[in-house]
Amino acid sequence: MQDRGYAGDANRITRDYLDSLLIEMRHIGARLPDTRYTLFGERFSTPVATAALSHLKGRDGNGMVQMAQGCAMCGAVCFAGMGESRELGAMIDTGARVIKIIKPYAEREKILRRLEHARQAGALAVGMDLDHTFDAQGNCDVVLGVPMAPLSEDELREVIRLAGLPFFFKGVLSTADTRKALSLGARGIVVSHHHGILPFALPPLMVLPGIVKEAQGRLSIYVDCGIRDGYDVFKALALGADGVCVGRALMQPLQEEGAKGMEIALRRITAELAGAMARTACATLDDLEPGLVWLP
Repeated sequence: MQDRGYAGDANRITRDYLDSLLIEMRHIGARLPDTRYTLFGERFSTPVATAALSHLKGRDGNGMVQMAQGCAMCGAVCFAGMGESRELGAMIDTGARVIKIIKPYAEREKILRRLEHARQAGALAVGMDLDHTFDAQGNCDVVLGVPMAPLSEDELREVIRLAGLPFFFKGVLSTADTRKALSLGARGIVVSHHHGILPFALPPLMVLPGIVKEAQGRLSIYVDCGIRDGYDVFKALALGADGVCVGRALMQPLQEEGAKGMEIALRRITAELAGAMARTACATLDDLEPGLVWLP
């Protein structure tokens, strides 16, 4: 029997919720679908992006750089997590448009140095990984030996001001944080529970419609956690997301085939999205709307 995990496993809860959402078919007036997507004035072939991954193993080389190569090959946004400045520069040198997500380091100068480097290296945007501030016991988190600490709202506002690039908050899972992200000057959010960092956390797609209503088009909204195929992507976009981050579903192709495996996986997910769009009479991403998804 497959292990279903413990009762509060947010990843299981999220997967069950994703699977419970059903898609309404529509055929009359359907046309060939166009999955192109615009972010911060730049055009991409797909709304499918990588999650803010880090320390990846690729095929005979740096997995993070190969991930970026795959994104460049298929016109996808590349979110990047922890990693040294040299690695980020190599990722950007592939031609990928990279959004660098920075941890809430207790050493504030480390945040500022990473922001400055991302800007100078040519990142598309930057952001902060708010959901790694505390550990499971309520203490300040330590990630790979590096101490974290929460930032006050004034500190976050100053970080956004100094960034000099569009700024994302990753780890938003409420309308309350959406309001705060707007008030602090963010340009985007990633709706995420960081792969189950809090037991019993809401599935991102459950809270997404309320977040979309709160944002009123003033934020670029990405969804993370458990997205594994184009049908999950379709559901997220129909419920109001602008883009979707995929993580674990990309790791095996990356490890086995490097950049080419990443490209093939991203194209497969995008093709599944296009297939769902074709069978719901959605010619463009703007045609997706909540009525296409039936809630449990």
